[in-house]
Order: sequence, then C-alpha cells, then structure tokens
Amino acid sequence: MKKILRTAQLLLLTAIPATTMAQSAIDAYNLSPTELRGTARFMAMGGAFTALGGDLSTLGQNPAGIGVYRGSDIGLTLDLSFLTNKTSGIPGTASVSNTHFDVNNFGYVGTMNFSNPVMQTFSWGVSYNRLKSFTREYRGGGIPVETSMSNYIALMTDGVNPDKMLFYDDYDPYQDSDINWLSILGFGAGIINPVTVTDPSSNTQNIVYNGLFQYAVPGSGGNPGIPATTGTADFSVRERGYTDEYNIDFGGNLANVVYWGLGIGITDLTQERWSSYTETLRGANVPVPDSENYEIEEGNGDWQIDNWKKVSGTGVNIKFGLILKPINEFRIGFAIHSPTWYSMTTSYQGECSFGANNGFKGHDQTNYATYDWNMKSPWRMMFGLAGVIGGRGILSVDYEYTATNKMTTSDSYGDFDLYNDDISTYFRSSNTLRVGGEFRVTPQFSIRAGYAYTSSSVKDDAMDDKLEIYTTNTDLGYTFNKSTNMVTAGLGYRMGGFYIDLAYVYSHRTSTYNCFTPFTDYDGYWTLAPKASISENASQLALTLGYKF
Repeated sequence: MKKILRTAQLLLLTAIPATTMAQSAIDAYNLSPTELRGTARFMAMGGAFTALGGDLSTLGQNPAGIGVYRGSDIGLTLDLSFLTNKTSGIPGTASVSNTHFDVNNFGYVGTMNFSNPVMQTFSWGVSYNRLKSFTREYRGGGIPVETSMSNYIALMTDGVNPDKMLFYDDYDPYQDSDINWLSILGFGAGIINPVTVTDPSSNTQNIVYNGLFQYAVPGSGGNPGIPATTGTADFSVRERGYTDEYNIDFGGNLANVVYWGLGIGITDLTQERWSSYTETLRGANVPVPDSENYEIEEGNGDWQIDNWKKVSGTGVNIKFGLILKPINEFRIGFAIHSPTWYSMTTSYQGECSFGANNGFKGHDQTNYATYDWNMKSPWRMMFGLAGVIGGRGILSVDYEYTATNKMTTSDSYGDFDLYNDDISTYFRSSNTLRVGGEFRVTPQFSIRAGYAYTSSSVKDDAMDDKLEIYTTNTDLGYTFNKSTNMVTAGLGYRMGGFYIDLAYVYSHRTSTYNCFTPFTDYDGYWTLAPKASISENASQLALTLGYKF
C-alpha cells in the first residue's frame, strides 16, 4: 500500500484560522432570529400591528401601541406547535416530527385617563413573550462524499508537532496548549496522521497531515494509479431551547392624534445542540496499528464525531415607537428596536471514534469547556399602515428591516474582529412583509387572516458554497435558512370585558445543512462537503384568554 505524500508546494498554503475557543458568525446567526409569536389575535393577523396597537403583543413590537389603550388589559396565550423537518436531495432522506407546548405571552396594561385634551391617557405595561423556540431536529444519510472532514482537519493542523498533541503525566494538550481542539481530537482518534515533507526551495523539513480521503492519482505506463477513496456520510442534528423577553413599557395618547411608547426588553436565551457526523470510507488512508511512525496504508474504515453545545445568556434592549392617526380611519406606525446586548456563556464537548478493517481503533474526547462572551444582535426598524374599512373591517400592512449584517461578537479582551468580518461576509439585512385583516361579523364575533414573508439573511455566495465558512468548537456543521412564508387565520369572541381568541399559523421554510465547509484542498481544487436540503413545515395553534376593564 502506498503512503500519500504531499509535495512541497502544499507548504505554501495559508493555514486555516483556529476557532476552537471563540464565537463565530454562525453562532450569532443561529441565536439572533425571532418568530411570529404573541397573542392569538396578533398571530392571526400575521403580526401586522405596527400601526394598530391596543394588543398585549405590541409591548414587544411597537411600544406606541400601549398608547392606544383607554383602559386596562390582562391576558394569557398558550401555543401548541407541530413541526416536521424533511431532508431531501440525498439518498437517505428522513422526516422527523416534533410537538411542543409553549406559553407564548402573558401581560398586563394599566391606563390612567386625564381630562387634559392634549395628554389624554398615560399607560404602563409589563409582558412576557416567547420570541423564539429553537426546537428542531433533522437527519440524513448515504450522501456520497467528494472529500472527508478529516482532510479539512488535517489542513488546519499542518505545521503542528504531533508530540504537542500527546498526553503526558503533567501535560494535557487541551489544557496546556493553544492548538485547535479539533486538531487534537482528530489526531487522538487517528483520523489525521503526520507526514514529514521536505521543501526543495529551502531544503527544510515540515510536518503536514494526511486525512483519510485520498484522491485519484493518475498512473503511468498504462497503470491505473492510486485509486480514489469512496464513501458516504450520515448526519443528525437536534436542537432545543428558547429566547424569552420580558417587557416594561410606558406610553401615552396626545390629542387622539399621536400615540407614543418607550419600552425596555430583558431577554433570556438558552440553546442546546447535539450533532453527530459519520463517514464510511473505502480505499482510505488507514493508520497502521501500533505503528511508532504514524504509518498509513490503504483500507476501509468508519469514523464518527459527536458534539454537544449549550449557550445561555441574558440581554437588554430599548424600543421606541410612534403611531400617528391623522384621521380616524387611517393610522401610520413606526418603531425602532436597539440591538439586544447579550452576555453569554457557552459550554461544549466533542468526541471522536474511528475503526478500520486492519484492526486499528481510535478514540478521543475533548475536555469539558466553558467560556463567556458577548453578542450584539441586529437592530430592527418597522413601518406600518392600517386602515378601518366600513367601520367593521381592518386592513394592516407592515414592513420590517433587520440589520443581520450588523451583528457583532466580543469577549473581555475586545471584539472578535475576524468573526465580525465574517458576519458582514456571510450575511445581509433581511426584510419582512406582514399583511393582516380583521372583519367584525357581529359586535362580539370577528374573523381574521394574514400573511408574512421573511427573506433570507444569507448572502448568495455563502448559500451557494462559494465561501469557506468558519465555525467554532469542534462542530463544523452549519445550517443556512432560506426565505420563510407564513399563512395565518383566526377567530375572536368578546363578551363584556372578557375575550377569547384562537389563531392558526402555517409556516414553510427551506434550509441547507452543510456537514462542514467547502474548502480548497491540497490539490488546489475547491472541494464540496456533504450537504442536504431541509424542508420545515410547522403548524401552530394559539389560544388567548383575556379581560379588559
């Protein structure tokens, strides 16, 4: 069996940045989105309430909506969600369903009425709102591979002395070195192996690493040459968690023409993620068992990497809004949300195992790691128009701008400049359009409907595998979401001060999951990683019970 040696020109390649102990653009992207959640009336009308107000959900959307109140309001909203994620575009498709229950919203608004014709009312309110549920699960398998994740890990490990990745009595490479943990993990499991290469220009020796995947090398004299590795990849991802917000708002009514509001939001975020990636390879660079010189030979093997990560934190933001009512039948709304300034803690651990048909077995596990960092989420701006039709109907339209490309991450030593540059490289602002309508059939009974669309915040080059995507920790997988479409409907019933609302929301979104980043391998070719398309369909039922007095 032939050992695959790299030529001296490989030494000229730029090393991949070590990102093990920092936070990446992908983490900020995963943690910042929100969903259409709130009261049942709010959800049934597609969330188009920027110019309407008078609903407990507006405390988290447009604080000026609190100024529309002429009395007090208390309400509770429950939500039941049914999600299905289906993979496609790969041989081993899979469909995974989840059902979960949430308390969407709970709030109270109090109002003081004045006899002053200018300052007519002053209102205050507090609310709890679930902004995002991270519940999601998807898996797939049998994906033909063009390369191996081990080759990517080998590339980032070039130049590292293998002795620095070995454990001694008083030395732990995870704790006592600055080597990328993914390199140590891969080396410990045997999926990467060192080779000494001589640079002919300087006649110096350098250490590079072999991954498991070997590419076809043409033979000479009619010989077939070295065969290429073949194989398949499997993956699974499971996520849980939430983002909750607690709002404290103040607002008022000026002459029944201008409604204003100011709010403070305190957020609580938790996301937990489990991921697994497996490769089954034939004709691979398999380590020779018990070799003292890291020899490899051609063979077959299966290897797997498992990752667990938990992120938790708290944040604060400020919201300001206005609603103008030039005539009774027409309203104009505006709101702006500052970024949410988060203080985060990440904990994670990775594990890798490898077995080959020549008897080689390898296994390693990282230390349990935890570190603190900060994130600034995107700022948001909203405009809305709403009109009353015939005294019985309402039509409302909203536009929202979310500056996803303006997120930042930092630690106690300053900004992660490299990763903040990645944010602007991978992402762009997103746009949301919301349309909602309500028709009062009788003074007590109303029907509602709505639609919402949110564009993808991922740039085309990143979505289309034209960029190298950097992640953190030992998990190289990432998911990019495309546009989201939502269709909504609902019913409402009033009896005195009591009200009950019901909403149904159907949403559809497609995403792409990359098992690891595309990259330029040693042959100088842009190499694509295994990937799959994920189709998410979700149905939500929301019920609100409330009392206005």
